Amino acid sequence: MRATRDLLRRRTGVVRHCASLKAHVVNTDSQYNLPAQSLNLKNVSARESLRHHYDDEVVQRTIELDMVLLDCYAKELAKVECFIEKQAKQHHGAYLYITRFKSVQNFASYSRLVKCKAESAGKTYGTSGNKIGNGHLKWAFSEAAVLYLRGNEKAKNHLNKLQRRMSKGKVLSALAHKIGRCIYFMLRDKAVFDEKNFLKG
Repeated sequence: MRATRDLLRRRTGVVRHCASLKAHVVNTDSQYNLPAQSLNLKNVSARESLRHHYDDEVVQRTIELDMVLLDCYAKELAKVECFIEKQAKQHHGAYLYITRFKSVQNFASYSRLVKCKAESAGKTYGTSGNKIGNGHLKWAFSEAAVLYLRGNEKAKNHLNKLQRRMSKGKVLSALAHKIGRCIYFMLRDKAVFDEKNFLKG
């Protein structure tokens, strides 16, 4: 189980580097005052369209380097994700590891979705640092919140209601926290996702 988890973390690092490469393309257009492109660089055809896009030879070579790396990552990630999926089916780790947490509050704290309490001898002394817990889960739930909103009008309406009480940044954190709590109960109770109940309140 640990080896599979470490491979997942390695995959996360590669995915983040892919995102930085894609951001570099967007920043290049802005840097040279070129029109913004609405390309999905996950697609091979979109990456191919940039092979001869720039007039400046040096800029073009820089972008080609990004595209070569993205092509390589896309191929390797597909293989790794297929391998991880096969391994995950053998572990049943979700049911094994969720029992580590006595409550949903413990799970949220471990996932860095809430600040940990600083306690000693039964007394609370405010909150402890932001580095306690699992940064990978924090990142995963934050990404899940953003992806959940994409093309989801019900979720966006729910977010707008929350924004009446807090800033946009805090709203996204609150949504990530809510998703984390939902995942905890789904794993604990072996239940499927119920969007209607999720969006209540």
